[in-house]
Amino acid sequence: METIGLLSGIGHLPVDVALSAKSMGYRVIAVGVVPDIDPELAEAVDAYYDIHIGKIGKIISTLKKNDVKTVTMIGKVTKELLYKAGAVVPDLRAIKILASVPDRKDDTIMNAIVKELEGEGIKVMDQTLLIQPLLPPPGVLTQRMPTEAEVADMDIGQTVVVKDRALMAVEAIEGTDACILRGGTLGKGVIVAKTAKPAQDNRFDMPSIGTKTMESMIAAGATGLVIEAGRTLLVEKEKTLALADAHNITIVAR
Repeated sequence: METIGLLSGIGHLPVDVALSAKSMGYRVIAVGVVPDIDPELAEAVDAYYDIHIGKIGKIISTLKKNDVKTVTMIGKVTKELLYKAGAVVPDLRAIKILASVPDRKDDTIMNAIVKELEGEGIKVMDQTLLIQPLLPPPGVLTQRMPTEAEVADMDIGQTVVVKDRALMAVEAIEGTDACILRGGTLGKGVIVAKTAKPAQDNRFDMPSIGTKTMESMIAAGATGLVIEAGRTLLVEKEKTLALADAHNITIVAR
C-alpha cells in the first residue's frame, strides 16, 4: 500500500480528498498546517498531525518518518496565517523561504514551499489526480434550469458577480464569499461566476465551491452560479446541490 501525505488547510475539501485517496488504496498521512482544521479529517486518515505551516522543518521530518514520498496540498492556506498576531513563530527553514522569495504573494510562497519539499525528495502531486469525482462535467447540476437572462450573465468569466451583464464585483484579497456578499449588496438576483486562473497550478489552490459558497449566495440574494467544468471542485456535492435546490439557485458547469 503506497503512502501519500496530505498537507491540509481549512475547509471540508481535505476530508473529501482523504476519503478519495483511501478508496484508491492509499495509506494517508495528514498534516493540518493551519488552525481550525475540519475535525472529520483526523478520522478519515491513517495518521494525523497538527503542525503549523511555519514549522517547515518539522513538517518535512514528520513526512519522512512516515515514509511519505508524495504529498498533495489541499485546503485554504494564505500568507496572512504566517503573519497574524498570535501565529506560531516560523522555524529557520520557513524564515529562509520567506527571505528567498521575490514577493509575498500566496502563489509565490506556495511554490517556494513546493520547491523545498521536492528538494527533500517529496514530490507534490497534481491535486486533480485524487479528486476527479469532485470535478463536474459540463451541464446543469441543479433541478432548476437557468433562464435566458441568467445564461447571458453566465457568459462571463477567479470569481465575478454579474447582474444584467454588468459587473457588480470581482474577487480580490477578501476571497470568494466576501466577493459574493459585496456583489449582492449592489444588485439582487446576481449571477456568480467562478473559474480557474489561466495559469492555474494544479498542485495547490484549485478553485472550489461548497456549502459555504451556497450560504454566501443565499445571503447575497444570488440566483445562479456558473463554474468551469472539469476545473472547479464541487465539495460536499450532495449537501451543496440540496442547499441550492432548496433556495431555487441554478448551478451550471460550462
